[in-house]
Amino acid sequence: MSAAEFQKLAELFPDETVTHSYVQDIELPGNAGTFALITLDNGLDHTKPTTLGPNTLVELGTVLEGLKARAARGEIAGVGVTGKPYFLVAGADLSAVKRLEDREHGLWMAQLGHDVYATLADLGVPSFAFINGLALGGGLEIALQSTYRTVSTGAGALALPEAFIGLVPGWGGVYILPRLIGPENAVKVMIENPLSNNRTLTGPQAFQLGIADAMFEPADFVEQSIAWAAKVIAGETLPERSNSVDPADPAVAERWAGAVAAGRAFVEAKTSNASPAPAKVLDILEANRTMDKTESAALECETLAELMQTDEFRSTVYAFLDLVQKRSKRPAGAPDRKLARPVTKIGVVGAGLMASQLALLFTRQLKVPVVLTDIDQERVDKGVAYVHAEVDKLLGKGRISSDAANWTRALVSGSVSKEAFADADFVIEAVFEELNVKKQVFAEVEAIVSPECILATNTSSLSVTAMAEDLQHPERLVGFHFFNPVAVMPLLEIVRAPKTDDAVLATAFELAKGLKKTAVLVKDAAAFVVNRILLRLMGEVIAAFDEGTPADVADSALRAMGLPMSPFTLSAMVGLPVAQHVQESLHAAFGERFAVSQNLQKLVDNGVKSLWVPGPDGTPAIPAETLSLMSFGTDPSTAEEVLRRTQDALAEEIGLMLSEGVVAGPEDIDLCMILGAGWPMFLGGITPYLDRVGASERVNGKRFLAPGIASKPVAA
Repeated sequence: MSAAEFQKLAELFPDETVTHSYVQDIELPGNAGTFALITLDNGLDHTKPTTLGPNTLVELGTVLEGLKARAARGEIAGVGVTGKPYFLVAGADLSAVKRLEDREHGLWMAQLGHDVYATLADLGVPSFAFINGLALGGGLEIALQSTYRTVSTGAGALALPEAFIGLVPGWGGVYILPRLIGPENAVKVMIENPLSNNRTLTGPQAFQLGIADAMFEPADFVEQSIAWAAKVIAGETLPERSNSVDPADPAVAERWAGAVAAGRAFVEAKTSNASPAPAKVLDILEANRTMDKTESAALECETLAELMQTDEFRSTVYAFLDLVQKRSKRPAGAPDRKLARPVTKIGVVGAGLMASQLALLFTRQLKVPVVLTDIDQERVDKGVAYVHAEVDKLLGKGRISSDAANWTRALVSGSVSKEAFADADFVIEAVFEELNVKKQVFAEVEAIVSPECILATNTSSLSVTAMAEDLQHPERLVGFHFFNPVAVMPLLEIVRAPKTDDAVLATAFELAKGLKKTAVLVKDAAAFVVNRILLRLMGEVIAAFDEGTPADVADSALRAMGLPMSPFTLSAMVGLPVAQHVQESLHAAFGERFAVSQNLQKLVDNGVKSLWVPGPDGTPAIPAETLSLMSFGTDPSTAEEVLRRTQDALAEEIGLMLSEGVVAGPEDIDLCMILGAGWPMFLGGITPYLDRVGASERVNGKRFLAPGIASKPVAA
């Protein structure tokens, strides 16, 4: 590819936020020569990460060519690359990559990166990467292409996350990493971590793996790195790379094949191969063991160009960038935050597991007093003891300091009297999921608290409107629905009943922000968003099972969706009685779309906890005594029929939810399912998936999202 073609590509992005390459000459100690230090900086504060777009790469390439010429003239002895505070580079500019509608332009982008990085790798003098902070994707590949690397102990989020976002590490990472740290570790970094909630490495972890050759403290990281580089240039220090391998070694070849096979098994277990990118990473890894760097680069470029044009990639960028990174920070319909009231004390009605989890979260994140109440002292003591035990676990793992642990324990108290809520600003109930019980709780609380105190319910499916009917101040009640486990699941459904006022909502959203949760505004409708969709999904599969579809066929039919667990496993995790109770609530609200399974009721009546139990060989099976409790129809379905039936049911339900105004748009449905149900990010959320498979148009006559949002734009 020519320089003119690179420039033509860059000109397609006149609005790119360019990460500039600033060069500073530094005289090394001990007459080691002049060292040219490149600092990558976009001129913005730490909330705006540096990224790599076409203009950025062209500028970096130009700077590197100039330094290569200086090295040839003997003017410099080494080159270093580092970043602005907290960042090396956050990787390729995904918004720019998503806009590459022409396959040829995608190929140019891939080749441009390789061209620039090849210059860095062949300057004629040693090159050094000083990883001072976040380094993702192409940012970490800058470091990998350098001759030597240092890392800060304070650096976080080092990763090659491309398999997570629908791409492959396309600028040399797949070739260099397995040779540097071994194929098994490379599979961990490129496959296992991305597909495990996009896990990243810390600086010390990267050093331990051998990604970095030396590690220094943050306070004087660059100075220490330059001093170390001077010793390397002078021949006084030679880095040890105990994890590096030679792929030509027969023993390494065997390890390489084993690592690829393990990676493929991991991908199958995690994603059911519903996304093409992880398999492509492993294809390149498998092939490049016998390739040279140039051959591997060509394969990487062709693969990147192919994946950039897939709807799976565009859907993932939509989910990751447009939803999780952007929309989640600006909730649709949220009132002006200036209306929010201060919250200095919180009450929790109940002291069971959910209530105790809430108390722990409130105290840790909001650092305000929290009081638990329940019907007797034993329950109260058990709830407070749970919080204390969890704090002790955090302290034991080094997650919090001793002072923070003592402070958190002191913030939690318990009482058998709701009089303890008299000075609370916010009281949330976490009691049995029965409407009359919750109404009684709120009546008792309202008689004690101030008129300004906000009341919240953690109900998963009941009507917030009905709970507010008998309140003196119905405008103070809001739905505040967490997902289990509370500390882990990022979604919070904030439910507005007809009379809920803006100040109450604004306070709820501010609390959610303080709790580090993503809040979505939801209209008061049975089961809100996540549970309504999940119960429709589970209902269709269970209905097919009741009709005579074999259990293994029904339960595995949705594998193409790449869901985190099968429907039968999900029902067991939720609990068959809870799942049946919510299904009955939805049946009462929406009729036969949510049919109530008589077979499931028989299992509940007989205390059966799960359909599946491990068989003699470990394979899940339904015990004969469980089967004997049920009766089945004579109209079995194939796996393909169950999948299509479920797709269409979901498209119907989401279409109805949007017409009812349950949320502001399909984007909020997707955000809820990704963050509240673990819907795969690599599918882009639920509505892009239903658009891709045609269910949206089959059922509703139109797509949920316009072409170009989570898919390739329609050609003009």
